[in-house]
Amino acid sequence: MVLGMSTFTLVHVVLSLIGIFSGFVVLFGLLAAKRLDGWTALFLVTTVLTSVTGFLFPFHGITPGIVVGCISIVVLAIAILARYALRLAGPWRPIYVVTAMLAEYLNVFVLVVQLFDKVPALKAFDPTKSGPPFKATQGIVLVLFIALIIAVAIKFRPEPARTA
Repeated sequence: MVLGMSTFTLVHVVLSLIGIFSGFVVLFGLLAAKRLDGWTALFLVTTVLTSVTGFLFPFHGITPGIVVGCISIVVLAIAILARYALRLAGPWRPIYVVTAMLAEYLNVFVLVVQLFDKVPALKAFDPTKSGPPFKATQGIVLVLFIALIIAVAIKFRPEPARTA
């Protein structure tokens, strides 16, 4: 056990952190109108694996984590379809941007939940995760992601047609 975590939990956490980091790299790449193919693949794969491994923990009924995981899998399926099968053609470009960045938001949403649950100072600040500190933090994250998604949708335009 590392840091009091089982190997499985550690793998899940590492996948999640790689997904979040690579997701931010992809986000800033999209803001610069760059696809960053390798980073995108890393982000999508680790984010899918984060959701899938989340379903492999012991099941104790439907929880908010299960619901977020289900939403994430659906959003990721659409992003992967738009990016790879439909090659960002036509309306699939903004659909990809929104779904990929929504998947990143869901990763960060869960990160905030876990931070308030696992970091003693944050847990002491709002032990129930239902008070103003937690709600304000999640509200700020949501507003920032809405602004970032809008900015990315504006900046990540179709590549100009090439002339022979």
